[in-house]
Amino acid sequence: MPEDRPTLPPVRLHSDAELARAALGAPLLARAVRLARWAGPGTRVGAGGELVDEQLPDAAAVLGLAGDEEGAAYASEAWRVAVDTGLVEVEDADDAADADADADADADAAAAGAGAGAGAGDATGGDVADDDVAGGAGAGANLALVTGGSPQDVLGLWLDALDVVLADASAPFFDDIADVVGADGGVDFEALGWDPEAEAEFLEGVLGNLYLLTVSDGGAGDHPVPLPVLAASMIVPEDMGEPTDDVLEQVSEAMMRLDDQFRLLEPIGLVEYRPVDEALMAEETEDAATQTPADDEDVSRYGMVRLTPLGLYGIRARMLEAGVDAPAVGELADKGAEVLLDRLTHFPEPAARAETEQWLARRAPAAAARDLLAAARGADGGAPLRRLHCQQALTLVGPHAEPEVRAVLDDAELGGLARVWLAERGASDVPPPPESMIFWLAIDTIAAQLDADGEVEELQGLVEGLVGQHSGFFDAAWRVAHPRTADVLEAMGRLHGDKRVAKDARKAAFKSRSSH
Repeated sequence: MPEDRPTLPPVRLHSDAELARAALGAPLLARAVRLARWAGPGTRVGAGGELVDEQLPDAAAVLGLAGDEEGAAYASEAWRVAVDTGLVEVEDADDAADADADADADADAAAAGAGAGAGAGDATGGDVADDDVAGGAGAGANLALVTGGSPQDVLGLWLDALDVVLADASAPFFDDIADVVGADGGVDFEALGWDPEAEAEFLEGVLGNLYLLTVSDGGAGDHPVPLPVLAASMIVPEDMGEPTDDVLEQVSEAMMRLDDQFRLLEPIGLVEYRPVDEALMAEETEDAATQTPADDEDVSRYGMVRLTPLGLYGIRARMLEAGVDAPAVGELADKGAEVLLDRLTHFPEPAARAETEQWLARRAPAAAARDLLAAARGADGGAPLRRLHCQQALTLVGPHAEPEVRAVLDDAELGGLARVWLAERGASDVPPPPESMIFWLAIDTIAAQLDADGEVEELQGLVEGLVGQHSGFFDAAWRVAHPRTADVLEAMGRLHGDKRVAKDARKAAFKSRSSH
């Protein structure tokens, strides 16, 4: 039996090696690595592992940001990522003091051994009294993964960094943290009107919707999504017609919040983001809170975002960790032909083609064609779509499939499919199909298109074309021994534009049901 279908279309991921290179090139992770390499005996940190204020200018200089008014903030952010990902190991004050003492003793011994005549009391450089040391820091164990780890190791490091940034993006901004810290040292989130879990869930929901929009569009993330669309996807109820002013105001507030969050997420390589036009935020019109893009307005002014290839990988990894079935193209390469044809049912066309190509790459052409044709047989509900995908897959096999296709010319279920495939390739010596096969193929084809949720216009064209090609179509069609005959004829009655023909289709559907 076919496996349960996933709820999401598959994503087309870059190779682990390409993704690892992108991860190391993400500005924030690259800064964290540089600071980890810089950290050493002279590095001093506070009780929470943060760099002390006096160290921030030096850290900014290491990042090439000396003199930049935001340099200290960038350095602090990168340091936090380095610590939380294990690129940097923080020592407590006692360990740091012991390390300093050991370093001083080593220096004294070296000087004495060289005959320099320096005493222990002369080597005072870098000494920090115990009561002045909050803690020290040095390279962490994970720093070695940057150059010596596998692509999977690097991606694991990047995912840890992403967790840090997502936590920061979900946190509120305070002008002065001291103003919101209580006497017990904790923050009263309820009094602030801020729910950490709700904020994190909102951002995860937005990223999930962005992922869904991306994979539904083919799975490659080629097209950016307008920020108002993302905000509305979280705020506006699906069954709401015209949004109320209150809902529009909520969408506008969500857009501003997302604008801040995507600015934070871009440096870790998760997204490419074009921020909201500053001029829009500066406008102080009476209805500014509820304004939305006009039809003739450049929607990009309201912000545009897309997941990068690395971002697609990251969001999928988080979904998998949460138990969501988020398939990737290539996962069916080692599955049987029946599973492949069944799962392709709900794939967007580019992803379906990519998945099929990877499946075929692991098999000899003749064997692949034989397996596909065998999997296409059946009278179950999914069989028409399997046969449609089989025909599409055989076009990718090429001429090597011809002997296997010719072998099923007399097959009641596959003979029509085989003749279509051979005709499309200009093959010779193709025997004409019996009339019963022509009508069976017509019913099977329409059933597959109905199951594929094709465009109504295309279905109408198919139906009207079939009826127009065969006089007395319905007189023959209702007799077709196909499990979907009655359903297809009813659908033809709904789709055909000619009322008389539509009535004939419904009569034929009734005859089919009565006879079976």
